[in-house]
Formats: sequence, structure tokens, C-alpha cells
Amino acid sequence: VQLQASGGGLVQPGGSLRLSCAASGSIIRVNDMGWYRQAPGKQRELVATITSGGSTNYADSVKGRFTISRDNAKNTVTVYLRMNSLKPEDTAVYYCNADLIYSNYDVPVAENYWGQGTLVTVSS
Repeated sequence: VQLQASGGGLVQPGGSLRLSCAASGSIIRVNDMGWYRQAPGKQRELVATITSGGSTNYADSVKGRFTISRDNAKNTVTVYLRMNSLKPEDTAVYYCNADLIYSNYDVPVAENYWGQGTLVTVSS
């Protein structure tokens, strides 16, 4: 099983970015997915989560600016984070996370996975 994140980069304040994270492998089911971030010198914090049914939850600091969504395709489940009106304080490494069930030699295994992180820098 892999969580592959992409979409980070350098953007000016007020700009937008879209992050993507694809879960692939011998996946049976993907439950909650989410995005977290870690700024330099700070602890990792929740940004947004989405359930398999599409219910969402956001950190107060990003409400109204960020939108989380997901695409439940048959073999690959992808979670997105659309970030608008970006601020310098949004600068961080963004990590995707997924609670999923995968097949290990036909045995279902429930596990929590982290993606590799993608850097978002908001600066003029």
C-alpha cells in the first residue's frame, strides 16, 4: 500500500494550490482520510478530514479557505486539498493520512498510513 502526495510548491500570499494524495495497492476499503501539516519548529496539526461518506471537518484556521474532497475510484482512492487565499502562516509540510483496510495474502488488515509529505511555501 502506498500514499503518494503531490502538488506542493511556492505560492504568493493570496494564491491557491491543490494537493493530491493517492492511495493504491491491495486496498479493500479506505475509511477516513485527511491532511495534516507541520510548520518548522511546531507540532503536526490537523488541517482537514473527510469520511468515506464525504463528511468533512476543518481546523478553524483554514475554514472558508480550504476544501477537502475525495475520489473513490475502484483501485485508487485520492484525497484532494484545495487551498485558496493562502497566507504565510500556511507554510508547512503537508501530510496526507488514511485509515484503510488492505489485503495481506487474502487476510484483511486495518492500518493507518501516512504519505511522504509535500512542502507548501507561501511567500512573496
